[in-house]
Amino acid sequence: MICIILVAGHGLILEDEIKLDTSGAYCNLIGVPKALLPGVGGKRILDFWWDAINTRQLFNEAYLVTNANKYKHYERWATAQDFPVENIINDGSTTPTDRLGSVGDLDLVLRNKKINDDVLVVAGDMLFQDHNFDMAQVIHYFKRKKGELAIYYEMEPSENSASRGIVEVCSTTNRITKFFEKPTPGMTTSRQASVVFYCFRKETIPTIGSYLAAHPSVEERNFGMYMEWLVNETDVYGMKLPTGFQLIGSVGLADYEKWLHYFSDKQLQQQGKEQYTKRAYARIGLMGNPSDGFNGKTISLSIANFWAEVTIVESNNLVLVPHPLNDPTEFGSLGDLHGISRKEGYLGGLRLLQATCKKFYQYCNEQGIALPKRNFTLKYDTNIPRQVGLAGSSAIVTATLNCLMHFFDLNYTDLPKARQPQFVLDVETDELFINAGLQDRVIQVYEGLVYMDFTKELLDTQGHGNYVSLDVSLAPPMWLAFIRNPSDSGKIHSNIRERWNNGDEEVITAMQQFASLTDQAKEALETGDFSRLQGLMNANFDLRRQLYGDDILGSENIRMINLGRQFGSSAKFPGSGGAVIGVCLDTNKLKELKAAFQEEGFVICDIIPHIPSPPTSRRHSIKTPTNGPS
Repeated sequence: MICIILVAGHGLILEDEIKLDTSGAYCNLIGVPKALLPGVGGKRILDFWWDAINTRQLFNEAYLVTNANKYKHYERWATAQDFPVENIINDGSTTPTDRLGSVGDLDLVLRNKKINDDVLVVAGDMLFQDHNFDMAQVIHYFKRKKGELAIYYEMEPSENSASRGIVEVCSTTNRITKFFEKPTPGMTTSRQASVVFYCFRKETIPTIGSYLAAHPSVEERNFGMYMEWLVNETDVYGMKLPTGFQLIGSVGLADYEKWLHYFSDKQLQQQGKEQYTKRAYARIGLMGNPSDGFNGKTISLSIANFWAEVTIVESNNLVLVPHPLNDPTEFGSLGDLHGISRKEGYLGGLRLLQATCKKFYQYCNEQGIALPKRNFTLKYDTNIPRQVGLAGSSAIVTATLNCLMHFFDLNYTDLPKARQPQFVLDVETDELFINAGLQDRVIQVYEGLVYMDFTKELLDTQGHGNYVSLDVSLAPPMWLAFIRNPSDSGKIHSNIRERWNNGDEEVITAMQQFASLTDQAKEALETGDFSRLQGLMNANFDLRRQLYGDDILGSENIRMINLGRQFGSSAKFPGSGGAVIGVCLDTNKLKELKAAFQEEGFVICDIIPHIPSPPTSRRHSIKTPTNGPS
């Protein structure tokens, strides 16, 4: 692959204003080409690009094309930077009127050097915010997509889209469906800005000559107009870099200073990023479970009693910190090791962190999101009881995902909220082979009280279910009881999934009944009919018992159900087993119920609903310059 750096522009505004500046701050920069002006931290802009290009053996050759006026400057730069002087091409232009245009300069290099290879093209006078992005990610993604590639970034709110090339990108394929060169208001709502940073296959190189032949005016020989034409001729894909770009070819001194200061502030903000902690809460399946894994409907509530939290902080190496209790590496004795392993198995939370990181990197690669080369340390803590069906594993995965998105500045455009539950489920099913449904992941992403519809038609057409947040205050007072010391040992696995896959009529009908119970429960909640809700909760468990059988449900679980119902309370599983929830409307009976559970050795508590915080946008909070270039 060949790299071509474009620095042949004739924009004179910045150069002229530097000459006229009377402060003395820029007297040493008079006549200096824009690409050799100081960038973030005082390092020359072109040096950043050359470092990114030259750090790994990604390119067979690199060429730089400049105009006749500035050729000597770049010759001196090449000598100092170990850039081959013979690879600098002079396009012969001396004024804006005889310029070739950026596409014309690319064509000159291709013809002059007889290039017949894939090509990366970049503007060498472009400021960019994060200098840690990995050029290798760009090249690998380009080769995997087998099409042309355009780099884009998410514009800040104050940036003017009329001064950019704006792209619309298919969320499924990452193909650029439309390219607007400096669109007028109303043409597009996209805020995804393309920059002069492209990869072209050698098969596409001939289109450059065809385009130039059809567009003789130099005003049309810029990359924005060429790309606007090219997306209609061949597949052009987009790749997002989590960083801002600013081409300074046509800006004045004030704008250059503003963007330089802005990017410097952003870099300092990135370097000084404090540790970030995200908490995800346990959940109770109020109604409809286990139909979430079988195209059913459910209602779930996140509870504040139990939680998992993950903390991320920047570090030199990527470190996953074992939890002292859940990922033990030291034991009191061989007998101690045996007892802990027999009771809790070998699967702590560390595997959840690792699997989430792996899936996150894979997702970003597939979606064309280039991550900066930044390392971090992840650690977690949790008080969610293990093996009682309160979604402890998915809580850790959900919190880890949120930490990674925050650390790498990804927003809901990069990973839409409605798709995050599927991401979490994929971590558990694809990476860790945990048998699960979507309900737990939906409630831990959305939080609060949520009605969920997993109808097959919805999942097939939009890639996710319909998730409706309900007012948490609609939920009645509830109790939660669970087994004090659950164990994986001796559990019997059901064949419901196999029967479902085989079209078993009993299973299919049961899942439809769970969905119907959920719709009725939603009505009961919205009307405050808790007596009706009690009956529906009991019916949910009874249907589950009929379908799965007592051997699968387990004697201790059935004992908790019966114990709760003895006191006039409803009782059902909030998850897969190991815990029971209920609604008891008689406060005196509730006291007796709690005492009875405690006497039999179960843990019981009042459920504290988790009330979600108001939603916040995943956007940068730093104020951007308001007078962007035009």
